[in-house]
Amino acid sequence: MNASNVNPGLSRSLNDRMIAGVMGGIAHRYGWSSTWLRVFYVVASLLSAAFPGILVYLLLWLLIPNEAD
Repeated sequence: MNASNVNPGLSRSLNDRMIAGVMGGIAHRYGWSSTWLRVFYVVASLLSAAFPGILVYLLLWLLIPNEAD
């Protein structure tokens, strides 16, 4: 198996970040637009009274390593 064909694991983006690179890293991993993922996440968070979305983001920030790590 060629190493270039292996998908990298989930990591926070160092180049595509607004706060901590969580959404940029997720978007990069799955080939999605980071802008649309951020918009969807903010809307979903606001519709759920914002608190769960903020808590989930903070947990992802702590659990997902940076690209360089």
